[in-house]
Amino acid sequence: MKKLLSICFLIASVMLLQSHIPIKKTPKVLVFSKTKGYRHGSIELGKTTIQKLGLEHNFAVDTTEDASKFTDENLKNYSAVIFLSTTGDVLNQQQQIAFERYIQAGGGYVGVHAATDTEYDWPWYGKLAGAYFSSHPAVQEARFVVKDKKHPSTKFLTDSVWMHKDELYNFKQINPDLKVLVTIDEKSYKGGTNGNYHPFSWYHDFDGGRAFYTSMGHTDETWRDDKFLKHLLGGLEYAIGKQKLDYSKSHSKM
Repeated sequence: MKKLLSICFLIASVMLLQSHIPIKKTPKVLVFSKTKGYRHGSIELGKTTIQKLGLEHNFAVDTTEDASKFTDENLKNYSAVIFLSTTGDVLNQQQQIAFERYIQAGGGYVGVHAATDTEYDWPWYGKLAGAYFSSHPAVQEARFVVKDKKHPSTKFLTDSVWMHKDELYNFKQINPDLKVLVTIDEKSYKGGTNGNYHPFSWYHDFDGGRAFYTSMGHTDETWRDDKFLKHLLGGLEYAIGKQKLDYSKSHSKM
């Protein structure tokens, strides 16, 4: 009887202890890939690759091209929102305000490739993304220079030079507050227009949230490139962050 009571007491103690251990919530990200202009053929592969990364690295992934998902109620479910080669005017005014409020509450943004070819008439978005697309030459290999090896998106790179083949964007209206991770050497290819200062991947804290952008991701081959995937994963890790959303900090009004 004594032994039975001891076992029951032990089970009850373990259950009580478990009830007080906080359960770590799996982060969830939203991949948004609506296009109103040029549509990249790599979008579908990009979505499935991000889903695969989620399975491998313990975060959940939802995908959508439905802009009506941009509401306070729905965005509260996500640790970060990925604009995957979006183009053109993809959100209406109310949806834009909802996304502003999400970032102000501490949400994360990841822009991939044509995310900078998006929402030219929404200055807040341009500052969040970090720049706007202006032009690009033909797909070609170029020399990328790693400027910051301490960020999760670049710390795995052992060399300061990264040779990579992609569609090489030129930018306008570059946000001066960006923390640049990777630049591109315009002497290593034809068609660059930004000169000696040509950022290609960057991050920054913006309006209460966190933003990471990489201009890589045009070709299917890039989405099979292990270095690029580690780069993207590190950027996503930064954007997800650790704090909970706090909508009391949101100041954009519906």
